[in-house]
Amino acid sequence: MNEMKILVTEDDRPIMNLICTALKIHEYTYLEAASGREAISLCASHHPDLILLDLGLPDMDGTEVIRTVRQWSQVPIIVISARWEDNDKIEALDSGADDYLTKPFSVDELLARIRSVQRRMQYKDSTDGQSVFTNGDLKIDYAAGTVYCREQEVHLTPNEYKLLCLLAKNTGKVLTHTFIIDRIWGNSLETDIISLRVYMNSLRKKLGLSGSDALIRTHIGIGYQMIRV
Repeated sequence: MNEMKILVTEDDRPIMNLICTALKIHEYTYLEAASGREAISLCASHHPDLILLDLGLPDMDGTEVIRTVRQWSQVPIIVISARWEDNDKIEALDSGADDYLTKPFSVDELLARIRSVQRRMQYKDSTDGQSVFTNGDLKIDYAAGTVYCREQEVHLTPNEYKLLCLLAKNTGKVLTHTFIIDRIWGNSLETDIISLRVYMNSLRKKLGLSGSDALIRTHIGIGYQMIRV
């Protein structure tokens, strides 16, 4: 039995049945919600480990559910929606979603993303309180404020260091341009996206990642994601 408890929020019964059948086969515990208000109520009362969330709910938009839940919980949220445009993805991710899956979707891909959340949660539990982050050849010593790649110290500017730490502390999560800019510079002006790209290119070169997305993945038009390697 998988210990993870998943809240499935979907008003389309065939899709709900498809998701729940897949979860049952793989021995996940799950709860069902057909509306935004029901999802919020179940989240508050049952404290799920993961929420699978449709955006087109009958009583409210799924982004409102995300913002409401984020007022008290950091539970991972994977959006499953027929909305495929970048603006919809960006709004959901900026509201606090962790991942975005577009309908129609592969059950295998959904299960893979759930497993990714599980690994991230397990890694977080095992590293809470530690002052050193490692990911492949990358090592960040938070206490000393130093970065090493392939055992060689990498000298970063303050903003490059903050950018790297932000990605590292959210490993596996897609961070939008707006989210990153808000955290690093304190504002989200569109013109700062150009500055972010400049810093990201410089950071990749200093880490020896130029021409490779193995560690830091670009989501074109959306943002960046550090991959666990």
